[in-house]
Amino acid sequence: MKQFTEFLPIAIFAGVYFYTKDIFISTGVLMAAMTLQVLYEFITTKTVAKQTRFIFASIIILGALTLIFRDEVFIKWKPTLVNWAFCVALIVSQLMAKENPLKKMLGEQLPLPDNAWKNLTIGWSLGFFIAGALNLVVAYNFSMDFWVSYKLIGGFAITLIYIIITMIYLVKGGYLQEPESNPQSTKVE
Repeated sequence: MKQFTEFLPIAIFAGVYFYTKDIFISTGVLMAAMTLQVLYEFITTKTVAKQTRFIFASIIILGALTLIFRDEVFIKWKPTLVNWAFCVALIVSQLMAKENPLKKMLGEQLPLPDNAWKNLTIGWSLGFFIAGALNLVVAYNFSMDFWVSYKLIGGFAITLIYIIITMIYLVKGGYLQEPESNPQSTKVE
C-alpha cells in the first residue's frame, strides 16, 4: 500500500499535465497531492519517514520556485536532485557510519554478509546517480510531454531494473537460498 501512496502524487501530476498541458497547474497539483500523502502517512503511522519528508521538501521548494518564477526548469531538476541526494546519502553513510545504511533498513529481513551490503550500497548509489543523470538528459533533450511520461514511467522502470539487478546479484552470489527443510523421517513398520 505504501508504494501506491508514494506513486499516487506522480500519477496525479502526469494526469493533470496531460489533461491541461499546463506544467504550472500540474506542479501546484503535485504540491497539493504530496501534502496529502504526507498527511495520510502521518495519520496512519503517527510518523513521516525521512525519505518522505525529504521528497516533500524538495517538491514544495522546487515547486514553489517553478510557480514563482514561471520556469519549469526547477520542477524538472527535482528528480535529479532527489536521486543524487540519495546517492550521496548512501555513499556518505557507507563511509562514515558504523553500520551500512541498507543493512540498517533491511538487515532483519535479508541477512547478508557485510561485503554484500557494501556492494549493494555501491550499486544502488550508482543507480541513483544514473537515474538523476538520465532525468537531465530527458529534461533537456526531449519535449515536456516526453519528460512527464518519463517521470511517470521511467522512475518506476529504473527502480524495477535495479531490483532485478539486485536479485540477480543476490542469487548468483548464493545469498538467496531456500531454507533447508527438515524432511520428516518416515518410519517403516
